[in-house]
Amino acid sequence: MKVASLISGGKDSLYAIYVALNHGWNVKYLVSLIPKREDSWMFHSINIKLVSDIAESIRIPLLSKETCGEREKELEDLKEILKDLDIDGVVSGAIASDYQRERIGKVCDELGLRNFSPIWHKNQEKVLKHQINAGFRILIDAVSAEGLGREWLGKILDESNIDNFIELCKKYGINPSGEGGEFETLVLDCPLYHEKLVIKDMEIIWKKDHGYCIVKSIEKERKSVTDVIKSF
Repeated sequence: MKVASLISGGKDSLYAIYVALNHGWNVKYLVSLIPKREDSWMFHSINIKLVSDIAESIRIPLLSKETCGEREKELEDLKEILKDLDIDGVVSGAIASDYQRERIGKVCDELGLRNFSPIWHKNQEKVLKHQINAGFRILIDAVSAEGLGREWLGKILDESNIDNFIELCKKYGINPSGEGGEFETLVLDCPLYHEKLVIKDMEIIWKKDHGYCIVKSIEKERKSVTDVIKSF
């Protein structure tokens, strides 16, 4: 199965690639749409520039394209980047958003491609714990929900705080995958990476009740071969 996988740098898009590779699929391309505006309906914007570094670390070719970020029009940009690829389908990290999955499905239908969402409607708390247990190093790089204060911004989700984070999500009715925009993430390391991303300079911006991190510079730290997924 030859596929292209949508990638934003966030935990769910990376985990979808991880699952696809473990199923033996041939992930030929990574595809990133870079919105010109922060409030894109479909695509991640925070620290999206780091996707090129992530793709280099994964060793899969990256195809990227700017998109207007306007509702529905951005689907044409996705269609444009996919239309000439030698693939059978498209992989995405959609887990709860009908809006996102339906629109990706629409583009796939128009191009005669299959639409794969390997974590679609999976238990979100379990998926988050599976990501941590698999070795995903997840940075929270944006928060925008009651209950997620400044103390969570720039924090790494790991074994020491994941249970507290999930309980907090339950208490405040926060989607534990963050797919409602309550928080966004950046994966600094996972079994797909040949080099992990080490942040050297990061700016935290807080605005009353929400905020985000701007990663200004990173270094790549080479990993041992045994730390990289066997599919590679």
